[in-house]
Amino acid sequence: MAKAKSQADASPHEKPVLLSGGNPQIAKGHGDAPVQAYIAAMPGWKSEVGRRLDQLIVQAIPNVQKAVKWNSPLYGMKDEGWFLGIHCFASYIKVAFFRGLSLDPVPPVESKSGDTRYLHIHEDDRLDEKRFVSWVKQASRLPGERM
Repeated sequence: MAKAKSQADASPHEKPVLLSGGNPQIAKGHGDAPVQAYIAAMPGWKSEVGRRLDQLIVQAIPNVQKAVKWNSPLYGMKDEGWFLGIHCFASYIKVAFFRGLSLDPVPPVESKSGDTRYLHIHEDDRLDEKRFVSWVKQASRLPGERM
């Protein structure tokens, strides 16, 4: 019986597998490279939006730490945990602010997990970049999630 090919066995020239809902399967890793691999693998319009979100986060917080865990890019502060995560779904991108209830204004989408609030970005949405950057700056000053 042939062994299933894992992401680690994949050639660097092969496109990552898209999981249910179109979320890229990217190997767990720390730093910018796995996050950029995730963004490049985001399907369709989502890749361009992912690049823009990443640019805005880095411009707002130049010393931001990055990683991919559980097939989602995470952004955080050194020794403070993760404050934001991104995940692709079939029709939108979910941006999770892990301490979102503490942000002003509170991001619009509720979560089942305590403090977390979401921003859902659909293909035809216009991102309010000023508000997004404000949320990123606020979130970076709060205690992050330890994952």
